[in-house]
Amino acid sequence: MRSGRRRLSRVWVINGLLVVVLVGGGVAGYLVFFASDSGASSTAAVRTAAVSTRDVSEIVTAAGAVQSGYSAAASFAASGTVTEVDVKVGDVVTKGQKLAAVDPAQAALQVTIAQNNVNQAYTTLTDAQARGTNTPQQQTALDSAVLARDQANEALAATTLTAPGDGTVTSVTGKVGDKVGGGSGSTSTGTGTAAATTPSGFVVVTDLKNFVLHANVAESDVSKLKTDQTATVTVNALPGQPVQAKVTAIDLLPTTSNNVVQYGVTLALTTPPATLKPGQSASVEITVASATGVLAVPSAALSTIGSASTVTVLENGAESRKPVEVGVRGDQYVQITSGLTENEQVVLPQVATGGTQQQGGNRAGTGTGFPGAGTGVGGGRVGGGGTGTGAGR
Repeated sequence: MRSGRRRLSRVWVINGLLVVVLVGGGVAGYLVFFASDSGASSTAAVRTAAVSTRDVSEIVTAAGAVQSGYSAAASFAASGTVTEVDVKVGDVVTKGQKLAAVDPAQAALQVTIAQNNVNQAYTTLTDAQARGTNTPQQQTALDSAVLARDQANEALAATTLTAPGDGTVTSVTGKVGDKVGGGSGSTSTGTGTAAATTPSGFVVVTDLKNFVLHANVAESDVSKLKTDQTATVTVNALPGQPVQAKVTAIDLLPTTSNNVVQYGVTLALTTPPATLKPGQSASVEITVASATGVLAVPSAALSTIGSASTVTVLENGAESRKPVEVGVRGDQYVQITSGLTENEQVVLPQVATGGTQQQGGNRAGTGTGFPGAGTGVGGGRVGGGGTGTGAGR
């Protein structure tokens, strides 16, 4: 009997402890669940920037390729057999320097014949004048003979190919013994769209000291461009060596590719790197407008509808809209010409600083147990959720 009472007392003690555990678990689950709810809402911080004095620039960007400022192809204007080639690729030449020649014998013979005809026509005319029997036809014959002689001399000179300008020989397409049929002489390309093409001829001379950049700009930006505007060129192969440049020409006619309309612009490069090569790709930033030491706000603070611009200012914790007049519009900052004073605080777009926390299913599991009832605490844990059964004894 006494042992039965002891057993019953021990059961009550155990169940009492279980009740304490269950109550504590329930309180913990309540705190976890509702604590997560209390931090669920996010807040948005008000971001501001002060109206400040700074330099503002508007930039037009474009991409293109480096070209030589001058490239010319020299071709024989006379027919014949090439007898000498006096230069090779890489040679530096000056304007008028001899490059190559064809056999001059036939051309020299024509000069001799033409000169004899001039002498004969001149003698005929002067004899007739001495006798007083000269006629207009005799003067015409002399003039024609002189013209033929001049043309023969030009043909003789054309047997020698000379450099059309100062530069470096970048191509030699012929050799001694080749037959040439005569061409149009020297052709060259300068700045502008045509500079993107390389001339071809017996010898090509290229200026490798003075470079230009030919780039294409969007049709929406071409109206902003003017000659003499400054720019910065970054050659893809030389990213650490930006080159200063100046706009020298703007194409009058556009090019269209895949329904995209662009206009060509040519920029002269000042003090280009010694390692710069024609044909290298590059990007350019052209300064189309600038203002120094002016009031400015971040571009993100400005709102423009039609021709009207406004900003939101923060004064004494309250926000209000203000109309403003703007000047130069840069990518990062916009010049303010009226409507704001220095150090006023303009409101920037809001950025969320917190995130909504999802409510979890954490709750305290419960169970019951009575002496001899055959049920006990099972699976009751924070976040476990549920009741369990067990053999109570």
